[in-house]
Amino acid sequence: MILLAIGLVMFGVFAARFHTDRRRLGNGVFLLLGALFAGVSLVTAAGEGMLRLLAVVMIVLSPVAVLTLAGLLVGNGVQMVAREGLRIPNVLSLGAGLVLLVPYVLLVTAVVAESIWIAVGAASVTLAIGYFGLSLIAFLVYAFLYGRLGYQPGMDAIVVHGAGLDGGRVPPLLASRLDRALAVFRSEFDSGRSPVVVTSGGKGPDEEVSEALAMSTYLVDNGLPPEAVVHEDRSTNTNENLLFTKELLNDRGGSTRMVLVTSNFHILRTAILARRLELDAEVVGARTAYYYLPSAVLREFVGLIVEYKWINTTACLALLALPPLVVLTVGVPWVSAH
Repeated sequence: MILLAIGLVMFGVFAARFHTDRRRLGNGVFLLLGALFAGVSLVTAAGEGMLRLLAVVMIVLSPVAVLTLAGLLVGNGVQMVAREGLRIPNVLSLGAGLVLLVPYVLLVTAVVAESIWIAVGAASVTLAIGYFGLSLIAFLVYAFLYGRLGYQPGMDAIVVHGAGLDGGRVPPLLASRLDRALAVFRSEFDSGRSPVVVTSGGKGPDEEVSEALAMSTYLVDNGLPPEAVVHEDRSTNTNENLLFTKELLNDRGGSTRMVLVTSNFHILRTAILARRLELDAEVVGARTAYYYLPSAVLREFVGLIVEYKWINTTACLALLALPPLVVLTVGVPWVSAH
């Protein structure tokens, strides 16, 4: 009953925070904690036999699941490099897959070398990976939920975030965002409203024109009235997209309630940035090619880990230090300590 009560409290905190502002990363953490405590409570209530069965299943299936996931990530990383080129963002899934293999390599090494400290290292790495794994699950669950909430109609502006050009051409990833923006505009227009569409993105060193100009040309060519488009052509990243768009809309006067259009993997991080900048904004996502999603999601997750770096660094260091402290304090028998 205690675990169930804790789970219900976590769900309550999630509901209160969600009602206050759904653009918060911590919402996903409380939602996951509520589900974990409630789930453990239900399994415990099922009796000792169920607990033993679950333990056996976890012991057998966990390594299989982790190794399978590692293989899929490595395969996706190879595919990303083959399709998109050898760049850091494109090897994230490959790197994540290899990291998942580290505890197993250390464990096998510890058994072969009969070394307690290598085993301790494996335990430390496993705890750290577990922490980031649970954080990633919370991120994925809440990003999935947030992406299906939609937005409240009645927007004054529809802001489309840039995603890079292929010379002067709009690539598929950016075209998907623009198509979603067109759908949002038509929905608003059919309801009797005339929001302005802001194309946001500057000109990169390898681009023939600014992203904003190429995006507006695409929109007009696909039926958007030219007078409905406004360019924001100075930004180079999402944070600048939001800042410069805020300035642009403030200069135009009137209300600045907006919907931000980006790719589905980028919605939660964009929402968090918009909240930090105190924008009256909601976010909708456009579809992304499936092969591109693992690396893109990991890139978003790494970005959020860096933004909350002090919390994550402290937690990670504490977990890394825990197994050595246990061994030094309690002591663990081993065949041969090295």
